[in-house]
Amino acid sequence: MSRRSGILEFAVLGLLRESPMHGYELRKRLNTSLGVFRAFSYGSLYPCLKTLVANGWLIEESSTATGEALTAPLAGRRAKIVYRLTAEGKEHFEELLSQTGPDAYEDEHFAARFAFFGQTSRDVRMRVLEGRRSRLEERLEKMRASLARTRERLDDYTLELQRHGMESVEREVRWLNELIESERAGRDQQRSAPEGSAQQNSTSGESGVLPRRRGSTPPPDASDDTTK
Repeated sequence: MSRRSGILEFAVLGLLRESPMHGYELRKRLNTSLGVFRAFSYGSLYPCLKTLVANGWLIEESSTATGEALTAPLAGRRAKIVYRLTAEGKEHFEELLSQTGPDAYEDEHFAARFAFFGQTSRDVRMRVLEGRRSRLEERLEKMRASLARTRERLDDYTLELQRHGMESVEREVRWLNELIESERAGRDQQRSAPEGSAQQNSTSGESGVLPRRRGSTPPPDASDDTTK
């Protein structure tokens, strides 16, 4: 399985955990709401859906069986297929959510993971954020070293492009620092809360407090990283 197809399967399972959808709706959410994939086609989506169905993680249902209101269909036109997450699919998605390996720190995979942070435990969120920050700090160090070696050989436009790439990474590191600080503050607040309140916050769906300061840097756009 390629890294990109793995990201796609993760995102599809996450969206279907929220509610059943048909293919058109899934493609729209992947391309717009999540902002994870840019050029995304049905030619990639439907093979992914077939794989997930074959694995027992999704089931296919006719839209008429789900009670979806339909206008009078044209003769011979088939009803839409709605995809629903199975219990095994939910369990598999939760297993994927708990993983914090190096792939979770890469550009597109991190964007997909971040899109589902609301369904992720605080400890896992912290590990992913800190891993992403470490990865970017390593990248930034290499970019600075490369620029120092080649500065004299670069024309003004290439030099400006290199600086732009460095500034993009620096902005994301600052953004990650704010998120990590907020997650830590939320964890400390939970630990100091009364026992009953702490138990309530420890249930699935516990959420951190995102920084909402004027001028804060928005979540990174992987396509803006010139180092890819």
